[in-house]
Formats: sequence, structure tokens, C-alpha cells
Amino acid sequence: MKITCALPDFDFENTDSDLNVVLYGHTANPKHGSVGGALKDKIVRSKLHAAPKAWDLLSLALAIVSADLAGHRNLSPDGWTREFDLTVSVTDARFWNSHTATVEKLLAYLTTDRWTLTFIEGGILPKPDRNPSLPDEDCVVLLSGGLDSYVGAIDLVSAGKKPFAVSQTVRGDAEKQSSFASEIGVGLRHLQINHNADVPDPETPPSQRARSIVFLAYGVFVATTLARYQSGEEVTLYVCENGFIAINPPLTGGRLGSLSTRTTHPVVLSLFQQLLDAAGLRVRIVNPYRFKTKGEMLRECADQALLEAHAFQTTSCGRFKQFGYNHCGRCVPCLVRRAAFNAWKGEDSTSYIYNNLAINDEDHAGFDDVRSALIGIAECGEVGINRWLGAALSSDLVADKEELKRTVERGLAEMLALLAALRVR
Repeated sequence: MKITCALPDFDFENTDSDLNVVLYGHTANPKHGSVGGALKDKIVRSKLHAAPKAWDLLSLALAIVSADLAGHRNLSPDGWTREFDLTVSVTDARFWNSHTATVEKLLAYLTTDRWTLTFIEGGILPKPDRNPSLPDEDCVVLLSGGLDSYVGAIDLVSAGKKPFAVSQTVRGDAEKQSSFASEIGVGLRHLQINHNADVPDPETPPSQRARSIVFLAYGVFVATTLARYQSGEEVTLYVCENGFIAINPPLTGGRLGSLSTRTTHPVVLSLFQQLLDAAGLRVRIVNPYRFKTKGEMLRECADQALLEAHAFQTTSCGRFKQFGYNHCGRCVPCLVRRAAFNAWKGEDSTSYIYNNLAINDEDHAGFDDVRSALIGIAECGEVGINRWLGAALSSDLVADKEELKRTVERGLAEMLALLAALRVR
């Protein structure tokens, strides 16, 4: 699929693309897509002054999200692997064209698709406000509304950090994000933005394999607006995710496709960091929980009173929207969440659609994810962690492999304890 993403004044009529997408604007052409219009306006109103390459990175991320949404896996020869030929307008096409190999490798690993990237001049770089905002925060944290990011923000503040919280606004989570940000410490400076990607004939359900790219781009963008960055210092971007779900090993051989996403996998973060370093963007990505299970994160959270008051309000479900903004209770993210609560307090006040997983039918104990968890735990016990993980940690870009293996083992043990407590066999 050939896609061109450029600013509203670009001559789209002379492209031979399958899809044209307007960056930072809107379109009256029903055959065109659009992305980032409201996002740009909010940034300008906020008087945030970002680095030029941070704008380029944001443009690239918006283009990737649009392509991910537009591509239909069922139309590919193998029913899964899509092919994208993506052209993006940036302010420094020469730099980005010299680093397409890194971007393409990153996207191939993240989405399991084939990508060809081309960059053209004509990117966005708004004129700085006469009195730009120079936030005095010392770091940036992604605040999704999920449990891990909530724990991460609490721990940062408890450790004396002053994070700027950044969120992708999602229906069902927007109010939670605002509430969490306001209640941590004395309240966090908080930017909520949305890519608002809109393409004709999107894949249904929409693909979200590439979503971490735009979240990371948001974080990098805000990091470059901080006063300490503007003065020449490095800024840390905290991406808080438990180590088990960051690796997200396929529980069975049949879960190698969409059911094993790689949004915060060490390979993804490593390649993204390489891109930042090449671009001269002084932002360091850190996942402080890469060697922690979700249960360990909850038990070791620095403010137990705050966590106990609001943990149940966080969102973990992979099908949250599909179930009317409720946790299903049976998908892998829900199982990991429930296992963490079980390891933490032995009880969970979250409301789940499928609460009693001991019922032996296709909706409960017989549901694919629950069966896969049981099979995966059993297989790991039989063949050992090294063989069971397979290629999940094989890349040279993954450091501390032994510690990560132990983290995965402990994560499986938490899940086994949950299934035993629920009497799932």
C-alpha cells in the first residue's frame, strides 16, 4: 500500500499513492485521510517550543499510525503481513532518508509488516511564540490511564522527581488520566493530546500494533520543550511497563501474530533510542520496571495508600472499548492485571465482565487466552524457560537476558497462582 503524508498545501493530485493523508490539518476529500489537526492547535495554544527534529519525529509517528489504521491484513498474501510504501514530509529530509534502515527495522519488528520509507521536504515547524512556555519539570512520564504508568508516576514523585505527564487521550480514559495527574503529589503538569487519525475504509477492528511509536513521539516532543533541555541538558522519558508484558512472550505457538504485541519490547526501545541519538535529540528512554512483574510493581509502590485508593480505576483490558469501557477479565492483559492484584492483596475490586473463569465454557475457562495461559505455563514447566521463550529475547539489542528470563518466570508464576486461586483447570 502506497501512502503519502504531507501538509495541507501539498500537491496531492500529482501523487500515485493509494492513500493521501493530510498532516496537521483536515480534508474535504472523502478519499483522503487526515491526522494531527487538533494536536497541532493544542500544542500551539500551549506555547510549547519543541526541537525541529522532534516535530519531524511527530510527523513520522502520525504517518505510521495512519498507515497502520489503513492497512488491511486480510488483503495481504499470507493474511497477516502488510506492505507499506510510506512517504512523509519533514523539515530535514536528508537526515531522515539517511536513517530509513533504522526506522524500517524498528517498524518491521513492532508491527510484523514490511515498510519502505521515503522522506520529502515540506515538513512543519511552527514559528515559536514570543513568550514560549519553558516547563521547569525535570523529566517526562507517559501516563496512559493504565496501572503500570500510574505506579510509575507515583514512584517518580515519591523519589523527588518532578515529571511532566503526557497522555494520548482515549475515550473511557481521559477523565481518569486527568484525575490521576491531579492527585499524584501536588498535581502534575499534564498534556493530553490525540492523533485523531482518520482514514477512509479503516481496518476493523483497527490495528494498534504501531501505537507505541506515537506515544513515544509525544514524550520526546514534550521533553525537548523543557527548560533543562533548552539549556543543553539531557531529559529522561520514563516509559513504565512491567517486564513480563514488555517482553510479552507468545504463550503458545499459535499466538505469534496480533496476540503478542511488542509496544515496549527492549528491541523497540533500543532502536527508537538509536534514532534519537542519531538525530541529536537529548532524550533518554528508561523503563524502570523492566525487571519487575506487575505484582512486584504493586507491592513495591512507594505510596500504598494512594495506590489502594485508585488502582481499581486504572485500565488494563485489551478489549476495553469493545466491552463498553469495561474490563473483560479474560484477555491476557486482564489476566496479568488480575494476577498482580492477587499477588499484591489477594483481592481485586475491579469489575470484570467475565469474572468467574472457572466456568468451563468458551467464554470463561475455555476462552482462547485463558487456555493459552494454561498451556504456556505447562509448556514452560516441561521444556524450561530458554526453550519456551524461543526468539523472544534472541536479538543482540536485548541486554540483561538472564534477568529478563527470571522476570518472565516470575510473571508466569503470578499468573499460575491466579488461575489456581480461581480454580481454573
